[in-house]
Order: sequence, then structure tokens, then C-alpha cells
Amino acid sequence: MQFLCKEYQDGNPRVRSLVTETRIHLVPSLNPDGYELAREAGSELGNWALGHWTEEGYDLFENFPDLATALWAAEERKLVPHKFPNHHIPIPEHYLAEDATVSHGTGHGGGVVMGRWELTLLCPPRQVAVETRAVMAWMDKNPFVLGANLQGGEKLVSYPFDTARPISETPAAAPRLPDDYEDDNPELQETPDHAIFRWLAISYASAHLTMTETFRGGCHTQDMTNAMGIVQGAKWHPRAGSMNDFSYLHTNCLELSIYLGCDKFPHESELQQEWENNKESLLTFMEQVHRGIKGLVTDQQGEPIANATIVVGGINHNVKTASGGDYWRILNPGEYRVLARAEGYNPSIKTCSVLYDIGATQCNFVLSRSNWKRIREIMAMNGNRPIRRVVPGRPMTPRERLRLRMRL
Repeated sequence: MQFLCKEYQDGNPRVRSLVTETRIHLVPSLNPDGYELAREAGSELGNWALGHWTEEGYDLFENFPDLATALWAAEERKLVPHKFPNHHIPIPEHYLAEDATVSHGTGHGGGVVMGRWELTLLCPPRQVAVETRAVMAWMDKNPFVLGANLQGGEKLVSYPFDTARPISETPAAAPRLPDDYEDDNPELQETPDHAIFRWLAISYASAHLTMTETFRGGCHTQDMTNAMGIVQGAKWHPRAGSMNDFSYLHTNCLELSIYLGCDKFPHESELQQEWENNKESLLTFMEQVHRGIKGLVTDQQGEPIANATIVVGGINHNVKTASGGDYWRILNPGEYRVLARAEGYNPSIKTCSVLYDIGATQCNFVLSRSNWKRIREIMAMNGNRPIRRVVPGRPMTPRERLRLRMRL
């Protein structure tokens, strides 16, 4: 924060452009209780676990609803996307209660209700932390696009999914050759934005001074990143209900975990070097929010349409417009067929190109009003039964006359 303010005042064009064109939100600590414990012990007397949990004993990073398991269960029942969405999955009702518990693992827990369908998640309950509730409310309030949670004790970038999908639930897919950077593991469920997440992770790791120098192995075990400094969370440390998975499935935001270094609580004398190791990476990562497409969705009178859905062809994960009808969608370079749709409007589709240079492509949509809303009202008045076509010259039956009078 101090660096951005100073460089902005000094006229640094890169920082000025970033600050002027980006809404940057900084949270000094998600777990102030844990930080106080680690600070009191210091780097000499502390250990890896000290400060990891809150004063009440919560691991905040995996204290969120497990929406990935709910999505995969819906896919097994072939409910996606008609009965169960592939994006903006709602928070389970039981989770929002005052005495709510988090359900992970095995056992019996609550369910995610979508219309008349309920998907039961089998897991033992845990309490929901007040910090977790605050972060979820913050996510719902702000239309975040890109996020990172900074952690310590390792030196790598982790991206979703963090949840490992059971082998029996993995859908049949066309066989493919395993990539040279990851093992063929059937438990790894890639997100629809897997290539984009890898781009974002590489943008940070490659700009870090030492993150890709893994020839000595990882901080505590063998190197899990294949010398790239990045890894899918489920491959490295599988866990359900992570903040990254929740952010991806409940909001528009692509969130990653950045582990800054092997020392979880560096000594004060080491902080300057740690800053130098990560400075360029942090700037490069924030600039990636301007890669992809952005635009406005409006009606024919120019009024913004909130909660319109933006569908990118070939990526089975959608985003929604904010209250002002604006949207942002991070994409890798390429040409995409993009569709905008909203309740009560006819959809619109166009081709949008994303270049390699930083700077999102403007891709606006104007939607025209649809007659489907009125058609549905007429169908409902008829009991959702097919409406019989009136043939000119043929007299109406008494029943048809009665229905016509009821509609009028």
C-alpha cells in the first residue's frame, strides 16, 4: 500500500495507470487473532502452525461452503445447467443461520436447495466463523474480478479446484494425452477456466525472483510444481470448502492462493528481501485483471441491465453483470463467441477478440425486449396447457367461449 501511494505521488506511469484504472481492495489480515499470536512468539520461537487458526480454533481458508461437491452431485443427476447453475451457486440456506455449521467430509449434513431439488452434502458439521461471514458478505457486496490470498510457509501459487472429486463421480470424458507439467490423476477435477487460472498463476510465479528455482525441492517436501512454481490445489493439498473454490463458484471472481516464502513469519531483517522477491509479481498479477473482455449490457433505451448473464463459448462457466450493467471477464488471448442474455430480453451474440497486450477488449451488448414474459402470462392463465388455435369460419364450442371470457 505504501509502495503504491509513494510511486503514484512520484509519477510512476505504471503505478499511476494501475491505480487510476483499477479498484484495488487490500485486507491487511483476515486472521488478526492468529497474527497476534505469531507476532508475540516471533520468528525464532514460532512454528508453522502458530497463528494458522483463529482464537476460536477456525481455519478460515477452508471454513466456506463446499459448493464444488454440490455442483458435482448435480452433474451426476444431470441437473446442470437447467435445474442447477454452473456459476453463482447460492449459499446453502442452513449455512446462513445464526447457529450455522460447515459440512465437509463424511457424515450427515445440510443440503443445497435449487427450486424443488435438494442436494444433500454428507459431512460432519463445524461452526462458521464470524470472519468467514464477513468475507462472504464483502464478496457479495463488491463485484470482484481477480483476487489473491497471501499466505506463508511455502513458495508457490495454488489455483482451484482445491477440492478433490471422488473418482466415481468424475464424468466420462474424451481421452486426452496428459500434459508434460502434470500427472494423469483422475481425482483432479479441472475448472472450466483451468487455462486462465494457469496463466494467472504463471504470471505471478514467473515474475518472482526465486519461486521457479525449485531444484532444491519444496520448502518442506518434494517440489509439487514440476519446477514451475504453480500447482492445482487438489493435487498439492486437497481440501473442501476453500475460499478459492467458493469465490469461483459463488461470484465472478477468480481467486488464487499465493504462498510468499518458506518462512511463515520472517524476521524483521528479512522483510526487505522478501518484498523485493514479490514486488514485481504483485504488480504483474494485479495487471492481469485488465486481460480479457469488458463492457456494458443495456436495453434499447440505454438503461443498464443488472444480473445479465455473459456466456463465453467453450467455457462452461458464466459471469453476471453488476448493478450498473457492467461486466468483466478475464480470458486468455484468442477469439471468442460471447452471448449476453437476461430475463425478459432477447439474447445477443457477437465475436470478441482478446489480444496479448494488457488491456481488456470492449464488448458491449444491447438487448431488445422479449415477448416471452407476456406469452408465459397467457400460458399460465390457460393452466400452462397448449392454447387451441381458432380456425376462421368454425364455430367455437361452449368450453372455448368460456375460456376466452376468462382470459378477457
